[in-house]
Amino acid sequence: MQIQAVSWQQFTSQIAWSDPKMMMRAKKRFGQNFLQDDLIIDQICASVRPKPDQALIEIGPGHGILTERLVQKTPDMTIIELDRDLIPNLRRLLPSTVNIIEADVLTVDFNAFDAPLMIVGNLPYNISTPLLFRLFELGTRVASMTFMLQKEVVDRMGAVPNTKAYGRLSVMAQYHCEIEKLFDVPPTAFRPAPKVTSAVVQLRPHSQPLQPATDLKTLSDVLVAAFGQRRKTLRNSLSSLLTTDQLKELGIDPGERAECLTVADYVRCANLLSQNPS
Repeated sequence: MQIQAVSWQQFTSQIAWSDPKMMMRAKKRFGQNFLQDDLIIDQICASVRPKPDQALIEIGPGHGILTERLVQKTPDMTIIELDRDLIPNLRRLLPSTVNIIEADVLTVDFNAFDAPLMIVGNLPYNISTPLLFRLFELGTRVASMTFMLQKEVVDRMGAVPNTKAYGRLSVMAQYHCEIEKLFDVPPTAFRPAPKVTSAVVQLRPHSQPLQPATDLKTLSDVLVAAFGQRRKTLRNSLSSLLTTDQLKELGIDPGERAECLTVADYVRCANLLSQNPS
């Protein structure tokens, strides 16, 4: 059976809110753009296949149109929503088995949930990068993460060395996860329509990094220094952390710039620094 995308008018009529006034407008301060395309929603649901022992968590359910599909697979799922105006209708729309957390997701302690976690969500641009870094720290407590993000962010996560998009997010995402871009999502799939194209990406944490870092904080410090001054050579951008001789010892040309190094190169820099702290 072919599934047709619904219009916004059809979508709002199908929700059947108890109070029509509660169909809230998107709020700019929350970076809200509500997904309305049925075909895209089905594609996302098809990519999220929680197992019985996994805790399903949705970040930013909005009006609950995706949540309604997900809850059919996992009735006891958890949703995290910051906008208090959306909470009453989410409670009316969803079964009582759903755990609703009204909070800023950046303040939520994901270690409080029983692992393994399967996390899904349409992430606002203004919190996407800090949230991703927090979730990376959970390691193998997470089974998978399926997110809709600005296409630019997804491209940065999967970027390779010697490209403009390659940066700190690329290194940390690839260090922690296997990254699979699933599909692009046009602005017309949202209400209101954003000015940029989005994309859905699935992240699966590595059971063990290919080259483990001795200390992740040190790895982060190296990346901040290198990419914080990416136009400078490594000799200059990393001068407060590593000497020219140390870079050469690692087989790294001090005259190169940050985007030239691989994930493994950065791990070796961090591990050397961990062994020889200043």
